Amino acid sequence: MKNFIFLFLTTIFFKLSAQEINIIPQPVYVKADVNKNSFTIDEKTQIVVVDSSLVNSANFLNDYFQRYYNLKLKITNLTPSQNYISLILNTRVSEFEDAYILNTLDSEISISGTSKPGVFYGVQSLIQLLPTSSTNSLTIPSVNIVDHPRFDYRGMHLDVSRHFFDVEFVKQYIDYLALHKMNYFHWHLTDDHGWRIEIKKYPKLTEIGAWRNGSIIGLYPGIGNDSIRYGGFYTQEQIKDVIDYALKRYITIIPEIEMPAHNLAVLASYPELGTEPNKKYEVAQTWGIFNKFNNVLQPKDTTFKFLENVLIEVMDLFPSQYIHIGGDEAAKTWWKQSDVSQQIMKANDLKTESELQSYFIRRMEKFVNSKGKTIIGWNEILQGGLAPNAVVMSWQGDKGGIEAAKQNHKAIMTPEMKMYFNHAQFSKEDSLTANKFSPLIDVYNYEPISTELNAEQAKYIWGAQGCLWSEYITNPAKAEYMLFPRLDALSEVLWSPKDKRNYPDFLKRLKTQFKRYDLMGITYSKKYLEN
Repeated sequence: MKNFIFLFLTTIFFKLSAQEINIIPQPVYVKADVNKNSFTIDEKTQIVVVDSSLVNSANFLNDYFQRYYNLKLKITNLTPSQNYISLILNTRVSEFEDAYILNTLDSEISISGTSKPGVFYGVQSLIQLLPTSSTNSLTIPSVNIVDHPRFDYRGMHLDVSRHFFDVEFVKQYIDYLALHKMNYFHWHLTDDHGWRIEIKKYPKLTEIGAWRNGSIIGLYPGIGNDSIRYGGFYTQEQIKDVIDYALKRYITIIPEIEMPAHNLAVLASYPELGTEPNKKYEVAQTWGIFNKFNNVLQPKDTTFKFLENVLIEVMDLFPSQYIHIGGDEAAKTWWKQSDVSQQIMKANDLKTESELQSYFIRRMEKFVNSKGKTIIGWNEILQGGLAPNAVVMSWQGDKGGIEAAKQNHKAIMTPEMKMYFNHAQFSKEDSLTANKFSPLIDVYNYEPISTELNAEQAKYIWGAQGCLWSEYITNPAKAEYMLFPRLDALSEVLWSPKDKRNYPDFLKRLKTQFKRYDLMGITYSKKYLEN
């Protein structure tokens, strides 16, 4: 009798363990059925796609099977009697946009989505139900998942100016975002430290502006300079390739072209656009440029024409509705010292340099709007008056986003102390990082919608974003180390219902996620495995 009870309890425990669901971000509703048989994916399993628009998601799933399990499945539009995965477009399965329902039975798996992205998100959840070790027989527990995103904007940023990352890694980065159901990639393409996008009308931007003659050594202000020429850029063909890659993962790439500051790379190439046109500008070799170097463009007609020509090429490349124009850390000192700037202010009845910044941003916004696009800017674009249609990205705390929402403008929350993943994860880090602290728990507990906002104002909080600035991130492995698992925490903040967020449960699910990262060859800190 005792042996029977032991065997019974062991069987139940095994079933419960097998049925444990560890998806990140946490779905809206998950129910595992321990009384039903699991589904096994093998070489005879087929992926059924009746609607040809879902072939993209089928290919993505099949590529994942091939890459990590050496398993290639047949994709068909004919439904067999059993042993298949069906991808279905059905707008009636949910009232929510980009929602999906995933059901697994012993004979089939079905993913029904209200949109093509919804089906793709269901595929990401299926991937997280797969074993975390390489095998040809993949057992999926019997489960019902009903899911949809909380925020419409779920973003992640990558700075490729301070350190350059090649196309292969940028694509890999996009895959990381896709796994976490993120839908916007903010590509920081220009800054003081290097111009990274080919502009055919202005070849000096990549001939000169894409290269610097050294980089500081160690934590800013550094202990010297390595004096090694450094740089790189993306051709327009490479840009198109990456955009196409992202679109197949339902990720919109938002390019950032910095203005009016953070432009030493531009000024090194075309010094006549600066407030000191006779100066020999150089691409920055140190971090911490703000207020120390004159990196500000002169707000004159020739500058605006230059920027318009640049943006025409950028907008022709990127299908995104949104163009990020920076707007941050523009030290007003250089405009105060410039006779030309002062004359421009007088001619346009501008009383302060903050109003001059607003004039600059509004003029560029009018041009971008004329091309059917919308600008996004860092929260400093609020200075001197917000441009009429602009979206505010709030990095200096939540204040800018709250102010924008109160003015009925969309806001994206990315407060530095919670959402900057170039900060240290631990009080004692394994390698060099920015000298600030943004631990995993702070990322997870961040709430994008402030209690200062009423229900109507809260609707303008479009979502949030993590930022990965690359001063101290020199290679892909370090980028992954800084990204994971804070990206997991961010994805749950942006996707999952607020009342579903539970940090201890998240840490439990994270253990399985780390095993998946081991399978995928992703670098992360082993300190997380110590607890």
